[in-house]
Amino acid sequence: MHYLQQSAIDCPWCGEVFDTTIDTSQGDHEHIEDCSVCCRPISVSVECEPGEIFSVQSGRP
Repeated sequence: MHYLQQSAIDCPWCGEVFDTTIDTSQGDHEHIEDCSVCCRPISVSVECEPGEIFSVQSGRP
């Protein structure tokens, strides 16, 4: 089973969309990730189960 999945997220600071890798083996979780364009922190909230992503939400921390 592939636990690492790609997902596109929107930066709440600069508006750019970029791909990130989600580890679905963790189940539902939140983490902070830096925008690959403007380098500001993004709060990423993931709803998933192993191998499948249900939703990914991004916002300002």
